[in-house]
Amino acid sequence: MAVRCWEDLLKSSKKTALVHDGKRKIHYLFEDGKEMAEEYDLTTDDLLVRKWRSRNPLGAPGSWEAEVGEPFSALASADSEMIKENLSNPVFLRQDTKTTFQWRIRNLPYPKEVFSVEVEPADRCCVVRTSNKKYYKKFVVPDLERCQLTLDGSALSFTHANNTLIISYKKPKEVLTLERDLLRELKKLDSTGQGVGDWQCYNLLPVQCYNLLIPGQCYNLLIPGQCYNLLPVQCYNLLIPGQCYNLLIPV
Repeated sequence: MAVRCWEDLLKSSKKTALVHDGKRKIHYLFEDGKEMAEEYDLTTDDLLVRKWRSRNPLGAPGSWEAEVGEPFSALASADSEMIKENLSNPVFLRQDTKTTFQWRIRNLPYPKEVFSVEVEPADRCCVVRTSNKKYYKKFVVPDLERCQLTLDGSALSFTHANNTLIISYKKPKEVLTLERDLLRELKKLDSTGQGVGDWQCYNLLPVQCYNLLIPGQCYNLLIPGQCYNLLPVQCYNLLIPGQCYNLLIPV
């Protein structure tokens, strides 16, 4: 029943989509104001990115928080020329496969026998420990929380290679079915990004002006004269050599 509730939330959310640079990018806006953005590889259908953003008490959007993909702290440290995070610190991130939830913890230069990874049913989380007391981490599986599914210790496994601890959790059949059905709906989008059902579509037309004002956010530049779904991006400067575009809401 909980799986169905999460599926219904996905279906009732306001969605936009964009196919670009070999990726299918989906943006969800839920009734409570929360946002979720996902990126899928067009060739393999692998989920590359999932991130969330909530609004503060004043209604302004907060910062994006990564659930799947590179953590934003690591990306910011790589780009910053000022104060940087120590590159030798452990980095925790999630990179799923078709059949497993998978987490990687980089910069753990210890042998495999030092680690233990266990399920703590009372806290509904997984725990990573080291016998040398050098590392400790608790984390939940958000997909199971949303579907209100219990953790199964037999589905958990781990390995270690190249200073990276790789933790895998076999996806339960309920999650596999949900992901398959969702992906089937996403694939109903054609190559231009035009949607079906409640997917919103926009037209970009060239106009004689040199300023593009889109309150609250901005968008990737697309080819004029065609119809696209637009995905909000973390960008606040839009450079358009020679011309700019007017954003038209569909009829």
